[in-house]
Amino acid sequence: TAAAVLGSYAFCWGFVALAMAGLFALGMSFHDAEHLSAMLAFLLYVAVFCWAFTARSLGRVWAVLAGGAGVMAGAASLLQMALV
Repeated sequence: TAAAVLGSYAFCWGFVALAMAGLFALGMSFHDAEHLSAMLAFLLYVAVFCWAFTARSLGRVWAVLAGGAGVMAGAASLLQMALV
């Protein structure tokens, strides 16, 4: 349950950060990028949450969710630094 709730949240947080930076870099206004990212993250959260309960290995769930969150947050940070 912790992997589904907390891991999915962290994964979606990384997704929002990366999507916002990417969409802003592509020319979308900041607030439009923010709202679109949040709407997509809601759908992603539901999908990843359900996947966490159906996966066979708890270790794989944590690896994908925590690893994905870290990679996306790191990429978003690098992209944001490149934009500024």
